[in-house]
Amino acid sequence: MKYDFTSVMDRRGKDSIAWDTMPIPGAEIREGFDPIPMWIADMNFPTLPAIPEAIIRRAQHPAYGYFDPPGEYFDSIIRWQEARNGVSGLTRECIGYENGVLGGVVSALNVMCSKGDRVLLHSPTYIGFTSSLANNGYAAVLSPLVKDGGGVWRMDFADMEAKIVENNIHAAIFCSPHNPCGRVWERWEIEQAMELYKKHDVFVVSDEIWSDIILDGRKHIPTQSVSEDARNRTAAVYAPSKTFNLAGLVGSYHIIYNQWLRDRVRKESSLSHYNGMNVLSMHALTAAYSPEGREWVDELCRVLTGNVDFAWGYIKERFEGVEVSKPQGTYMLFLDCGNWCKTHGKTLDELLRSGAEVGVIWQDGRPFHGPCHIRMNLALPLSRVQEAFARLDKYVFNP
Repeated sequence: MKYDFTSVMDRRGKDSIAWDTMPIPGAEIREGFDPIPMWIADMNFPTLPAIPEAIIRRAQHPAYGYFDPPGEYFDSIIRWQEARNGVSGLTRECIGYENGVLGGVVSALNVMCSKGDRVLLHSPTYIGFTSSLANNGYAAVLSPLVKDGGGVWRMDFADMEAKIVENNIHAAIFCSPHNPCGRVWERWEIEQAMELYKKHDVFVVSDEIWSDIILDGRKHIPTQSVSEDARNRTAAVYAPSKTFNLAGLVGSYHIIYNQWLRDRVRKESSLSHYNGMNVLSMHALTAAYSPEGREWVDELCRVLTGNVDFAWGYIKERFEGVEVSKPQGTYMLFLDCGNWCKTHGKTLDELLRSGAEVGVIWQDGRPFHGPCHIRMNLALPLSRVQEAFARLDKYVFNP
C-alpha cells in the first residue's frame, strides 16, 4: 500500500483520551502487558500526510487573526460529496459550519422541536445522542433495531410508526451508517423510513459522520438523496474527524437544502457565539478533501475490511457464546456477551475488567443500550488487532 497503516504508534502523553484514560472502573493493566486501546472511536493510524503538511504550512505564517473561509473550503466539500457519495446540485449556500456533529444535531433539533418534545432514535444508540438530548431538554424514544435471519440489523418500521403516533413525535435522529451496529443502510430502507417520516410530518437530523468508512465495497446513500421530500425534510451533518482522525482539531459541517430550515439552524448555531471555525482545522479539511485524501480513504477502508474480517471470524470460531453482527461500515464491533456471561457465571463488569487487565481496553456497551454488550474499535494496525484477540482468547474467553 502507498500509505502507512502498519506502524504501531505509542500515543501516551500525546493528548489522547484513548491512551491516557482507563474507561473500565477498577481495572489496572497487569505487569507484562502493554495497552491496546480499542474503545473510544479514535483511529490509531497516522493520518493522511497532506494534513499535517497543510497545518504546518499555514502555522508558519505568524498571524492567526479573524478570517472567513475561502471558496476553496466550500468547493472541496462539494467535490468530496460528489466523488464519494454521488451528490449533485450541492451549492455553497447549503453548507454551514458546526463545531461538532452533536452541536449540529442539537441546533437542528432546537429548530424542529420545543423543549420537552420526544425524539425518535434507533437502539442500540450512540451515547452522544442520548446525552445531548437529555442535556437539552428532549426525551429520547427508542425504536429497537432487530436482527433478521442472517444476523443483519434492520429497522422495525411498524414499531417506528407506532412510537411516532403514540408519542406525537415530529423529529428523529437518523444515524447513517449506524453507530454502534455498523449498518450501511440500503436505499430501500432509507426510502421506507423517509416515507414514514413524511407521512407523519417528522423532521430528520441525519448524522452521516461515518459516511466515508464503508467496508467490503458497499455504498453510502445520503439520506437527502432518496427523494425530493427527504432533501427538504433533512438536516445532514458531516465531518472529516472520524475519517481522518481530526476530532482534536474541531470542525464539522451541515448540509441543508431547505432554506427555511437552513436559515433557522444557522441562527440557532450562532446564538452562543462559540460556533466558530478554527483556521487550522479549515486547512486540515481542505487537505483531507482532496484526490489524495480519497485515495487514502480507499486504502483505509480496505485495511478496516481486513481487520473486521479477522475479528469477526475469530469471534465466530473461538469465542463461544459471544454474538456479533459483521459491520458493513464504521470500524466498531458491538459484541453481545450475554450468553457467554450466563454460561460462565460472570457479570459484564467482570468481563470488561478481565480484558482491560491484559491491556485490551474495550468499552462498556450498556450506555449504548446494549444490555450485556461491549463496543470494540478495530481502527488500529492488524498486528495489534491480532495481539488483542490472542490475549482475549488465552486470558479472558478461554483461559
